[in-house]
Amino acid sequence: MSRLQVVSGKGGTGKTTVAAALALALATEGKRTLLVEVEGRQGIAQLFETEALPYEERKIAVAPGGGEVYALAIDAELALLDYLQMFYKLGSAGRALKKLGAIDFATTIAPGVRDVLLTGKACEAVRRKDKSGRFLYDYVIMDAPPTGRITRFLNVNDEVAGLAKVGPIHNQAQAVMRVLKSRETAVHLVTLLEEMPVQETADGIAELRAARLPVGRVVVNMVRPEVLDATDLDLVRSTPRGALARSLSGAGLGGARRGGHAERLVDPLLAQAEEYAERYTLEQEQRSVLTDLDLPLHELPLLAEGMDVAGLYELATELRKQGIA
Repeated sequence: MSRLQVVSGKGGTGKTTVAAALALALATEGKRTLLVEVEGRQGIAQLFETEALPYEERKIAVAPGGGEVYALAIDAELALLDYLQMFYKLGSAGRALKKLGAIDFATTIAPGVRDVLLTGKACEAVRRKDKSGRFLYDYVIMDAPPTGRITRFLNVNDEVAGLAKVGPIHNQAQAVMRVLKSRETAVHLVTLLEEMPVQETADGIAELRAARLPVGRVVVNMVRPEVLDATDLDLVRSTPRGALARSLSGAGLGGARRGGHAERLVDPLLAQAEEYAERYTLEQEQRSVLTDLDLPLHELPLLAEGMDVAGLYELATELRKQGIA
């Protein structure tokens, strides 16, 4: 299992939820995970119903078996200050630059440098060891940018090549890429059983593969329960209306006489069945597209009660059952 797990997906697919559930799943049985956010949305804090995350690693949950989940919201400006202190020992001069707006200018005018700082902080956590020489975190899970930007975000070496061909930034980018393109990393994509998210997932996988970045698994999120299968739908279509009305009447839903309550239920029930059939067909088509991507495929259920901390633990349990953690 790769130690750096990157989670991306089209907006609205629930990639942050999946990343959080994955962190819980991987922390089971005494492991320690770090859940990293790089977009500044504080989505992790909202999911775990805690206060906004600072620019420091904070324990936010305990997993079954005593494992721990830590979280970190990476701020590009503060990461650059860390970087300047690490390589140039700027100290208070770095803080002065921040007050003058130079730090914000640097991270905005050179987005490649910004991505090096964000990914570099996550990769540093992957490599970090304690005094006994053991890795401080068993796994680092990154809630990454959406699928449309994930390859460019991770391929930081190419992004900074035109900005810094030598020196600390260049060396930092190369160090980051050694982690991102190694077996230590896996990039998972989250999707829904809908045409646009599935197409964006397929495109994202093609881009990641072209950039030689390690693609991990596809996670289908918010899968609705199957009410009728293909055989059931064929039966609904082939059963005469009169027989349906009599069946409804036999179930105590009104008389079978013409115009009776049971007969009035037939049309709306058939319309609902047809709507379900269209969705069922679409979802089966999208499953087929995802299967053809030749990657491990996992499905997480749509939670009827909505998403909360209990829901995260439920999804984490499901991920473990399916062998993703």
